[in-house]
Amino acid sequence: QLSSYVDLQYRTVNHQMNGFTKNAGLMIDRTFNFFNPKMGLSYQAKSILYFASVAVANKEPIRDDFEASVIEQPKREQLIDWEAGFEFKKPTYALNANLYFMDYKDQLVLTGKINDVGAYTRTNVPKSYRAGIELQLKYAFNKKYSTTYSVSLSQNKIKSFTEFIDDYDQYTQVAIQHKNTSIALSPTISTNRTFNWKPNDKLSVFWTTKYISKQYLDNTQNESRILDSYLLNDINAHWTILNKAKFKMLLQFYVNNLLDVRYAPNGYTYSYIYDRATTTSNNYYPMAGRNYWLSLKIDLK
Repeated sequence: QLSSYVDLQYRTVNHQMNGFTKNAGLMIDRTFNFFNPKMGLSYQAKSILYFASVAVANKEPIRDDFEASVIEQPKREQLIDWEAGFEFKKPTYALNANLYFMDYKDQLVLTGKINDVGAYTRTNVPKSYRAGIELQLKYAFNKKYSTTYSVSLSQNKIKSFTEFIDDYDQYTQVAIQHKNTSIALSPTISTNRTFNWKPNDKLSVFWTTKYISKQYLDNTQNESRILDSYLLNDINAHWTILNKAKFKMLLQFYVNNLLDVRYAPNGYTYSYIYDRATTTSNNYYPMAGRNYWLSLKIDLK
């Protein structure tokens, strides 16, 4: 069975600004007209569903982008998203695969460039992309035991951009050209595995393992500016204490970061030149070690 769909969206956004605290003379009156079409095909053949789609998405700059500079105003961002894949289902297992290519035009990224009042701004880069494959496998060993495993492999690149570093010796900025570098905070590998034990209708126990590969703190693909990879394990249990026609009580207990891993999923970096030497400061947002969470949920119907 072959089916298709078409979704057409027209969107208008108007930004009007009559100055703000840091720049009272900034006058903005910008209108963006976006046409965002989406279309796709799917084909159902027994246990396999094949699908493919293409979508266009446009996004206006945020307020901070407009406030950044009177001289250089930002452009809109555009994305063309191509996807194709399949879903294969059987009574005890299912396999999903999805290929994607996300083609960006004028994506707004931080480059280290400062504006006319000395603030750091996001800059449009002409071409960038994200491409990869997503796989998911679900398998039920029996009524009590099941597992889900997913993996995402991706390449996330900026074709070319100019990095700017503050030079305090010359009171200016040094421009450095980069080509085909990785997009900041974009892991190339991420995996998730969940093992479920359900001994009866009232109790479910989940053990989840998540892996995130290393990420770069900025768009320069500099090995000295990275977030290390990390592997996390979480355990949670759901116990239905009472389940009547109009009343349900659910007790949930979570142990997050079971192995007490020290990790940081986010951060930023800053480099500058002083006394003819380049200094880089990496800053991280660390997450909690082993932590616990207990909740009681009551549903009244």
